[in-house]
Amino acid sequence: MKVKAAVLWEVGQPMEIREVDLDEPKTGEVLVKIGSAGICRSDRHFMHGDAPIAIPVVLGHEGAGTVVQTGPGVTLAQEGDQVILSFVPACGRCRSCLEGHSNLCDLHGATGANMLDGTTRLHADGKDIHHMGKVACFAEYAVIPETGVVPVTSGLPMDKAAMIGCSVTTGVGAALYSAEIKAGSTVAVIGCGGVGLNVIMGAALANAGKIIAVDIREAQLEFAMRFGATHTVNAADQDPVRQVRDLTDGRGADYTFEVFGSADTTKAAYEMAGKRGIVTVVGIAPWGQEASINAVDLVRNEKTLRGSYYGSARSRTDMPVMVDLYQSGKLNLDDLVVRHYTLDQVNEAYADLDRGEIGRGAIMFD
Repeated sequence: MKVKAAVLWEVGQPMEIREVDLDEPKTGEVLVKIGSAGICRSDRHFMHGDAPIAIPVVLGHEGAGTVVQTGPGVTLAQEGDQVILSFVPACGRCRSCLEGHSNLCDLHGATGANMLDGTTRLHADGKDIHHMGKVACFAEYAVIPETGVVPVTSGLPMDKAAMIGCSVTTGVGAALYSAEIKAGSTVAVIGCGGVGLNVIMGAALANAGKIIAVDIREAQLEFAMRFGATHTVNAADQDPVRQVRDLTDGRGADYTFEVFGSADTTKAAYEMAGKRGIVTVVGIAPWGQEASINAVDLVRNEKTLRGSYYGSARSRTDMPVMVDLYQSGKLNLDDLVVRHYTLDQVNEAYADLDRGEIGRGAIMFD
């Protein structure tokens, strides 16, 4: 079928909105009519060459839609299902999946921006076009592995459902599943974009005693207060490490989260943590960056430094939990999404992101 999509042909250049060919779903795959796609910084990394990806490619990994066709052998979804899209469609058979870490699926990692069989379903001008996260939802329709769609309550607003596909699960999951924040603890979150705001909401769900939002934009810090931050630190004004330590009686935070994506902020998150502090790195730094830490301090203060990919979540199990939390009023996704765009405006949406606009943007489809 012919579909409109945003294609990245060259790093550093705008995406081209054009018609492409989309194959029918193969065995174990479904065709989804996209309802909404989130504007996430991870796609920007590929657009600007901060992370490698096969091109040409259709980006977009945070999405939701409706299943309109199923391929042979599909059992996990049926036509008409409203679904959230997962950018790690786990195979269920590799060592990582069998050990309960489907967010780290080995087959997904090995096949990169192709489908699980190593081929593509998108084509244009005689070329294969790759699929970001096996989702590629900057398009009207997408063919996706059945393990990459999570059926949810019908009628869930598409833009809110799309957020659960990445920023909500990544951020809330980092707080609840990766770091396992304890009630009454102190938490510092560096980077208050869409994922950082969800880390803050996760910390609030865990009943943290003090939640410190750290950013260089005052408007973003004020916005963070809507989602559970109790204190703010403007890193543009003075040393954020000192400010966080001052707010924690000189001890440092029990839990710190790096959600911006750089070596400098990773080091700052480490230095903000107190004795036995748990440092969780969520943001993805530009390819090749390395953060140095004080190895003696790591041992003497028994700190823990860990990564969190996709919130250490299991999409098919944990995304429905996020839906329930939203529908019960415990996750403020209504305030999270503040801008809506058409697919034709996708490049404008990323220009707004680069300008530091607060909150999350979402592309809406008819």
